[in-house]
Amino acid sequence: RRGRDGMRRDMKGLLSLSNAVPSSLLEELLRAQLYPEAPPEEFRALRAKMGGLLQSIASADMDLNQLEAFLTAQTKKQGGITSDQAAVIAKFWKSHRTQIHESLINQSRWDNVLKNMNWRVDLKSQLRHIDQINTPVAIVEMELGKNGQESEFLCLEFDEAKVSQMLKKLSEIEESMTSLTQTP
Repeated sequence: RRGRDGMRRDMKGLLSLSNAVPSSLLEELLRAQLYPEAPPEEFRALRAKMGGLLQSIASADMDLNQLEAFLTAQTKKQGGITSDQAAVIAKFWKSHRTQIHESLINQSRWDNVLKNMNWRVDLKSQLRHIDQINTPVAIVEMELGKNGQESEFLCLEFDEAKVSQMLKKLSEIEESMTSLTQTP
């Protein structure tokens, strides 16, 4: 069987290949590159076991203490993992936790997110009514989209009254969020 360094390379290979290769070819390619001597059924079982463990670890977003307890339990379990496999998974999780967590968050988003926002204040210089010339307006430009997809741009114009109304609503949102996050 492979040592820790070999398994560590395998885990890194699994992470990078799983994002780049179509799933239909992934298993065959991984087995050929990582464990060519393993029969397909044995490799499939190992891949499923490791994938399941990583999925459990990632979905719980385990910290180091939780991870250690979880992996220790897995090594003591009948049909579980070896201590070498547990060490490789721990090192892999420590190195890639942030990347995996952000990937899961991006996969779980249904709607667009605010990618960028710019604003400026302009003075109106041409209008039908002379009394509205030289009145300030706030111009807000927002870039909305998902990672890996083309963005949409939204441009909003607010007069002074609308800016005040928006600031009031934002204050209400802030108060509501603060009340929900404060511990009693």
